[in-house]
Amino acid sequence: MSSLLKDDTYRSITQPVSDPQIFKLKNSKFYSYAFRVTTQHEVKSYLENIKKQHPKARHWCYAWQMGVQPPFSKRAHDNGEPSNTAGAPILGQIQSFGLTNVLVIVVRYFGGVKLGVSGLITSYRTAAALCLEQAKISDFIVTDILNLSFEYALTSEVMRVLKKHNFVVKSQYFSDKCSLDLEIPKSQTKAVKQIIDGIFGVKTTLL
Repeated sequence: MSSLLKDDTYRSITQPVSDPQIFKLKNSKFYSYAFRVTTQHEVKSYLENIKKQHPKARHWCYAWQMGVQPPFSKRAHDNGEPSNTAGAPILGQIQSFGLTNVLVIVVRYFGGVKLGVSGLITSYRTAAALCLEQAKISDFIVTDILNLSFEYALTSEVMRVLKKHNFVVKSQYFSDKCSLDLEIPKSQTKAVKQIIDGIFGVKTTLL
């Protein structure tokens, strides 16, 4: 199994596989889809949409895994198929590809012939694999957001330090004080915070 987290990165799909991959076995048809998700609300929305596309299907089975660091959130749902014959094989493929923040849905149209436990496991595993093989997969950086708050008089000194170390400013705000948000690879957060804390008068907060 591929590692889900390596240094500051995790793997996920970059865009949905919304054109279904189709697998057939003994007249049953399996349509598989994959989506990048970070909330259960997104999962619910994609499921509702797929059910609308396939209103006459027998089963809408799925699995998802979310999070960028252990413990990962995950769920496998058989949707009426025998226990662990649909959702678990789908989840197994997500994990085999080393992915997170991913939802895979496999829709089954029953062909009139029972497939048995092994046939179902093979079908849902194969359908999920075919779908993920079509997905564009990338490494995503795990980051922290460090907020800097300081008086206007310190602006030049703060900017000098940021430029020296090539720190990335994600956003900035100006009111009675200056406020900047830095986006930092997680493994570098402690070191960056120590550098910024060395500027007298600057308050740092991890968001």
